[in-house]
Amino acid sequence: MPDVASFLEDAAHFPGGHASGIVFPLTVEELADAVRSASAVLPIGAQSSLTGGATPRGELILSTTKMTSILEETASTLTVQAGVTVAAIQEHLAARGAWFPPAPTFTGACAGGIVATNAAGAATFKYGSTRDWVEALTVVLADGSAVHVRRGETVAAAGHLEFAGRRVPVPRYRMPAVVKRSAGYYAAAGMDLVDLFSGSEGTLGVVVDVTFRVLAPAPAFALALVACDSEAQGLALATALRNASLATRRSGDPHGVDIAAIEHMDRRCIEVLIEDGVAARENVAVPAASQMLMLVQLELPADTTAEAAYEQIASALAHDAGDTPLVRFSRFLESFDLLASTELALPGDHRRMEQLFRVREAVPAGINHRVGVAKRTIDGRIAKTAADMIVPFEHFTEMNAIYRRGFESRGLDYAIWGHLSDGNVHPNVIPRSFEDVEKGYDAILEFGREAARLGGCPLAEHGVGRSPVKQALLRQLYGDDGIEDMRAVKRALDPAWKFSPGVIFP
Repeated sequence: MPDVASFLEDAAHFPGGHASGIVFPLTVEELADAVRSASAVLPIGAQSSLTGGATPRGELILSTTKMTSILEETASTLTVQAGVTVAAIQEHLAARGAWFPPAPTFTGACAGGIVATNAAGAATFKYGSTRDWVEALTVVLADGSAVHVRRGETVAAAGHLEFAGRRVPVPRYRMPAVVKRSAGYYAAAGMDLVDLFSGSEGTLGVVVDVTFRVLAPAPAFALALVACDSEAQGLALATALRNASLATRRSGDPHGVDIAAIEHMDRRCIEVLIEDGVAARENVAVPAASQMLMLVQLELPADTTAEAAYEQIASALAHDAGDTPLVRFSRFLESFDLLASTELALPGDHRRMEQLFRVREAVPAGINHRVGVAKRTIDGRIAKTAADMIVPFEHFTEMNAIYRRGFESRGLDYAIWGHLSDGNVHPNVIPRSFEDVEKGYDAILEFGREAARLGGCPLAEHGVGRSPVKQALLRQLYGDDGIEDMRAVKRALDPAWKFSPGVIFP
């Protein structure tokens, strides 16, 4: 049996974790028994939460990580238990040429966790968030009963959702009109019950299995690591690629550029990669003057072979190419003077693609490591201090300037990375003292007001959790009445406040 102490902190390094115990159910019945017998329960999966939402506060920890069965599949769906990881889902699907498009960047996340947080990742620009791909759920409620919820079977009417003898009010606030929102309970006229549990952060019930829609055949794709001389240059290229991709999807042009994701790493991220030896370890050459890295995922026809891709690139370089997505992409790079500073991993080069993905993942890992070291060696009150905000892409340049100005005016060390194609990035403080954490919180509240002003959402994909600053952002977004509407939902489904007390709101 694992030591409980190893489960007292999640990826946010949120302080003060303690628990009454931990259980690892293998079946729905065992999980339901644990829920019935406990006064307070914290469901967890991979504990990859960046908000403290998987840090216990005296509850019984209910880990779904042993519930790892694949239960059923059809040509277009896959049903898995809550503890199956995203990596395992993708590996299983790949064997039949399918995939799960909205997967978050951290593939160690569990199925139940990505539903609970309505996780989203790099490819939201094309595929949306997890909620959009959930067809059905089995959920254990606070009384230990298990309910099966299938999309389309229970929808709201007259401001309420009614199921299993329960009448749940739909919150009255209006959610921001952006592609990513992990900002409290979902609310919309005529909403589906599936959507209420998706993004509820384990506060309304425990997801024990989930049916996802999947996509087949999976496209071929290429990855491009683009080193930009300036942030302005990178943002201009990203804008051009987004516009071209939207035009391709509208027209169905088989030769058009179709970008699923553009990831962004700023100059401080580049420095972290160099400081931690990642660039050298993964054999990535970054020009010394680079101010921004972009990792671009370009989708290609499913039958594109490595040989054909290499031929297209060679023809593009020789300026005698035909018209293909790769050729058009190369021309975009050339028009921005970025072809020479771009590395392409073409279809079939899985090893190089994995290396480039590891470079991207090494950025948050490097920042989280620095936060953990500061917490241990400088001040135990130090915690991850980060924003997770999205604005409509046309406002991203303005919002990016707001991030930089807000941090720099407070004398903070910081790094910004994230999902540029969505207008969703993660400005992170690199704390040198607890005072930096406090200044960072103040900056993030300012960013939240500005993001809302620009039509965005200050809580895009990581959820709210126990983070005081994220709970403040939620209240700032919806007001006291909005928080009370959420509490009414909680009371209708969990009147004793058994599940994840203190998560999302006090």
